[in-house]
Amino acid sequence: MPTPLDKALHSKNLFLGFVGIVTAAAAWSIWGGEMFPSEPDPTGVDPEDWTVDELRRWLKARGLLPSHRSSRKDLVERVKANMRPPPRS
Repeated sequence: MPTPLDKALHSKNLFLGFVGIVTAAAAWSIWGGEMFPSEPDPTGVDPEDWTVDELRRWLKARGLLPSHRSSRKDLVERVKANMRPPPRS
């Protein structure tokens, strides 16, 4: 006479549940983190030399991005207004 443990070990539901857990763990490890690493901040001290994409990326990383219609001049002014001065030695 099979016991409840024997029935559980031969159950398709147990196998499908295990497969579901393994699949969920694999999906989380693949897509759970950040899929594409963020690009580093633009280099250079003067934002006048940065491209529009670099200006937008810098502002977006800090939650300061204005509307999409902003001109390059507006973006440069906004970056300069929010830049911290270099630390003094």
